[in-house]
Amino acid sequence: MKQPGKPSMTDQPRIAVTTSSFAKFSQEPMRLMTAAGYAPVLNPHGRKLTEDEAIEVLSGCVGVVAGTEPLTRRVLTALSGLKAIARCGTGMDNVDQEAARELGMAVTNTPDGPTLAVVELTLGLALDLVRDVTRMDRELRSGIWKKRMGRTLQGKRLGVVGFGRIGRAVARAFAPLGVDIAYFDPFVDGLDTPKKSLDELLVWADILTLHCSKPKEGGHLIGDRELRLMPRGSWLINCARGGLVDETALHAALAEGRLAGAALDVFEAEPYVGPLKDLDSVILTPHIGSYAMESRITMEVDAVKNLLASLGKG
Repeated sequence: MKQPGKPSMTDQPRIAVTTSSFAKFSQEPMRLMTAAGYAPVLNPHGRKLTEDEAIEVLSGCVGVVAGTEPLTRRVLTALSGLKAIARCGTGMDNVDQEAARELGMAVTNTPDGPTLAVVELTLGLALDLVRDVTRMDRELRSGIWKKRMGRTLQGKRLGVVGFGRIGRAVARAFAPLGVDIAYFDPFVDGLDTPKKSLDELLVWADILTLHCSKPKEGGHLIGDRELRLMPRGSWLINCARGGLVDETALHAALAEGRLAGAALDVFEAEPYVGPLKDLDSVILTPHIGSYAMESRITMEVDAVKNLLASLGKG
């Protein structure tokens, strides 16, 4: 295997791997690449790449197992030899798919691998929020012994924004707990689960959980107006995309006590350093939705298989 960030000394075609924790738990993804005759080029920075870094790392590569780095038109246009992009994950917001199509680059993702991990994280965060687990843990560690009265999930109304693969799996996980469920998704119809408009869902839900892409027109899906539609004392969970929620408006809603709490796994700018850290009613996690070992291995293997298939080696 070639050294991270160094030119290959062999004549093997190269595949860039930009996810910083790739093959940490299983060498199978690497084995698949090398067995197919490719030399992996690893991310030398140990973090999300910038546009310029992506151009540098991917230069001379025929394919990339991509993380969340910005694969913009500028980046893709600079990579004349790139033939295939395989996202290790579900989201495609970081890939300019129109530019990729114009340049003849195949683009794939791994929608199945992270589903269970995201569903379980969403359920865990909901349980944490309604019982105030994290807040009491912080208080106890600081010397405060205070029993906060929690709530149960049974009888609550769960509003799911985005009812694709993950949104539907979230609904299935919550249903046995006695939760009423409805969803908003402009692209989904004809299901047994009740469908509402976004405003109707906001007014109705005790817990709002997001599992959708960012609006194509840009901007926040959930801003000050939407937060004011939510019932006083309700909760918000975002394990989908950073930028879906206006973080300034969310801070105000929480600080004023209009919302009982929120849990965010994704942020507009990561790593997150904003003022939500100062609120005890917020649970913050560092974009770990798919970070369960089993899910991670599945995603990495699927991404490599997708890439090899796109390159004609599947």
